[in-house]
Amino acid sequence: MNRSRPAMFEFSGLTDNTTLAIFLFIFFLLVYVITVVANAGLFIIVHRTSTLHTPMYYFLRHLSVVDLFYSSVIVPKMISDIVSSHRFISFYGCALQFYFFSALASIDVHLLSNMSYDRYAAICHPLHYVSIMTTKNCFRMVLVAVALGFLQSSVQTSCLFSLQYCGSHFIAHFYCDIPPLLRLSCSDTFMCNTVITSLIGFYGIASLTTILISYIFIIISILKIKSARGREKAFSTCSSHIICASIFYVSVFLTYLRPPSDVSDKQSKVASIFYSVMTPMLNPLIYSLRNQEVKTIILRAIHK
Repeated sequence: MNRSRPAMFEFSGLTDNTTLAIFLFIFFLLVYVITVVANAGLFIIVHRTSTLHTPMYYFLRHLSVVDLFYSSVIVPKMISDIVSSHRFISFYGCALQFYFFSALASIDVHLLSNMSYDRYAAICHPLHYVSIMTTKNCFRMVLVAVALGFLQSSVQTSCLFSLQYCGSHFIAHFYCDIPPLLRLSCSDTFMCNTVITSLIGFYGIASLTTILISYIFIIISILKIKSARGREKAFSTCSSHIICASIFYVSVFLTYLRPPSDVSDKQSKVASIFYSVMTPMLNPLIYSLRNQEVKTIILRAIHK
């Protein structure tokens, strides 16, 4: 048991350069503060503003909550490790970190696909939009996202942490992630790697396919609009979602759907920073700054 379950893992962290570490500490601390304020602020604004009680903002409110916890699973530990010489995490702490990170990332992905379906219903079926995107249906869609997220995370976590780790306990990363943990294991990782890659691939591609199909129909509908003003208005309601989804999917696929031999530690860390640190901060900012209604409410609140 001692050979298969080490008491502790040690992270390599982001850097060993003292000067760079101070800069990174200040930068990521600022990023995390903005993430917390932006997501919590957007949640409060949507919750307290009756004009924003629509399906799109219903999903956005849940996305803000998920992004807040999603970032909090990784970033505080990462920030403390930047200026610490002891970057340790217990075996069970590592398992918990990975479990919640994997679950919340999956919920995030599912919510993005739900939001694309909402835009499809609003633009392609405007007359039936109210009957399609009812409060009950929106609740069910969020519930399915949460259930599937934690279900697939349970499978990944049980698979990954049932392996034996009898060699080095040094994780070449700043949090517990799949590729570095698989490299550390002295077990046969083929089956576990296959299961995890299949889950990530199926879940990610299914979600991405939903988004792509939704936008194919959305683009077709927008092109049928005769006035340039109408086309611009229709597209503007989708642009924020397209930007957020693109950043998230590109960074995730660059990390997990490439052969391990093709991904260096530095490349993996950079891609991971985008989807685990930067995306939770950018999502509320993009949706806020590109939405005139939300900007007006924020300015009104600041003025008061």
